[in-house]
Amino acid sequence: MTNFNLLDHRKSPLFHGFIIKKDHSFFLVSTDLSAHNLFDKITRQTQLPSSPSPAHKRTPPSSMKTPQKLNPSTFLGLLLLSVFRAKATPESGQGCDALASYYLWDGATLSVISRVLSTTIDEILSYNPQITNPNLISAGSRLRVPFSCGPVDGLSAGRFVYRVRSANATYQRIAGLVYSNLTTVEMLMRFNSYAPGSIPAGARVNVTVRCSCGDSRVSKDYGLFVTYPLRPGESLSGIASGARISERLLQGYNPGVDFGSGSGLVFIPGRDSNGTYPPLLTSGVAAGKSGAAIAGISLASVLGAIFLAACLYFGLYRMKKVTKDSFRHKNRSIENANESELSSVRVSQRKGVTVDKSVEFTHEELAEATNNFSITYKIGQGGYGAVYYGELRGEKAAIKKMDMEASKEFLAELKVLTHVHHVNLVHLIGYCVKGSLFLVYEYIDNDNLSQHLRGKGKEPLLWPTRLQIALDSARGLEYIHEHTVPLYIHRDVKSANILIDKNFRAKVADFGMAKLTEAGGASLQTRVVGTFGYMPPEYVCGDVSTKSDVYAFGVVLFELISGLQAVVKTNGEDTEAKGLVSLFEDAFNEPDQTESIRKLIDPRLGDEYPLDSVTKVAHLAKACTHKNPQQRPSMKSVVVALTTLSSSTVDSSNCSI
Repeated sequence: MTNFNLLDHRKSPLFHGFIIKKDHSFFLVSTDLSAHNLFDKITRQTQLPSSPSPAHKRTPPSSMKTPQKLNPSTFLGLLLLSVFRAKATPESGQGCDALASYYLWDGATLSVISRVLSTTIDEILSYNPQITNPNLISAGSRLRVPFSCGPVDGLSAGRFVYRVRSANATYQRIAGLVYSNLTTVEMLMRFNSYAPGSIPAGARVNVTVRCSCGDSRVSKDYGLFVTYPLRPGESLSGIASGARISERLLQGYNPGVDFGSGSGLVFIPGRDSNGTYPPLLTSGVAAGKSGAAIAGISLASVLGAIFLAACLYFGLYRMKKVTKDSFRHKNRSIENANESELSSVRVSQRKGVTVDKSVEFTHEELAEATNNFSITYKIGQGGYGAVYYGELRGEKAAIKKMDMEASKEFLAELKVLTHVHHVNLVHLIGYCVKGSLFLVYEYIDNDNLSQHLRGKGKEPLLWPTRLQIALDSARGLEYIHEHTVPLYIHRDVKSANILIDKNFRAKVADFGMAKLTEAGGASLQTRVVGTFGYMPPEYVCGDVSTKSDVYAFGVVLFELISGLQAVVKTNGEDTEAKGLVSLFEDAFNEPDQTESIRKLIDPRLGDEYPLDSVTKVAHLAKACTHKNPQQRPSMKSVVVALTTLSSSTVDSSNCSI
């Protein structure tokens, strides 16, 4: 059974249903009553019977039409129709990396800027090579500050939380000074309930900074954009000259904007930390200042869909003539089917060249990069294979080698990571299917969270760093839960699958067990997979939903607090073990909860942690690991909570305004 969707030019569903194979015939089952006329029109034009069905089929529910029998040519026609009727519009949840042009007021420091824009000083320095001394920055100049751009109430924007530190704070002061006109009073009032002239000290103000992910109607050569507040005396020609782009291109990204007005925001193509202009991601992203949908569909997408449809057509045609064969022949057919599926997948690299299909590496390339998969190049071992370090085509890479028996996990991970791109999800570069199954990822050169919490020779993670890692991981999971089509369930969230980069920012990895689901759908019935200690109680019944990931993430939060594994030994005996969730449940049941939680805090933190913040994270983890999945928060709510906690944990000395 295969899901099938047909969209009109506004990406509204014309048809949704299933394609079912039964006795070498194919049936189209509509779950949308309004789609029946469309199918009737198609079948009449192809002179097919409108609704023959198997004699033994069950009566369809009222919300479903009778299955429509398809022959291969009709099936091909439907696939091609869906390609040419659909427009490549961005999903509302699509995100990207962005830059903010921060105008330095007198007294501004990198510590202040990094705090209010939720980044690190090292990240700021990587985009501003002109800074030779981080302690000496000149007022009146601009800095480029990286941030994540995503959907916020119908806008493309970055989201931040600012903690007010003085009693005389106003929206005007926050927008004009603290955020250097990257936001406006109107935007602050839209997302906050405080009166403009009486924001109390200690208040947490939601701040949104508009951003752009590009517009293919203007150019596909630019995929990274700077949110640039205009100042008096600036002009279109001056800004275009400074960005080394044409005035026409700059105006195209900002239609109707008066660059000489001295106020307002514009979006300018920006260079990455390597000094190059990254191209637009071909999967479709939010379009510029207006957030308008990107019209049209790329030639590569059309050709890819035609190729897939042709493969399916000829595959279905041949299936009608093929009888049972030997086990060897079946294996060969499966392998060929997998390879045809792989060839239709697209991968967009975050930096450098954007390609219209997965980068397929040769086995020879991978063997050479890893010294024939030498143990000295081995950097990890997972349940489905070993991971090796290598350099491929000038880029550092992590190469996962999997057995052919792991084809289901291989295809699951390939399917997710070729369609989902987010700064907090590991980036897939390519694959190889010769000899073994190989997945090639970006190389994250600072191990994983489990190693940092418990590995020998690792410096202890400070509490603010732990909070940032939690927030990054939560954002990655929120993205696959809330903002992708279809939505995905990771099903193996754990500290070992959270990778840490050199700036101690986190990326969620290992999507080999991922499962797709529908938005707002109920839990799925599926086989039990995952890691002991992270699996929720409902797994006993085989129920899986996004709340299963929330439970596992709650266990990760307990790990960040305690430094302990998900399952810990009790009384020092290998035969006696207790889950970390149960350990914290015991602490919550004590008369003095705070003191009980304090006893579980990682001793490597010493006294360098705010107890109030740790306690709040513990309560958040408790909510995430509630026995009833319906009582657990969504990852979106978790992100909001962690964002607030992360902002409030920063030392007040970092920002005195």
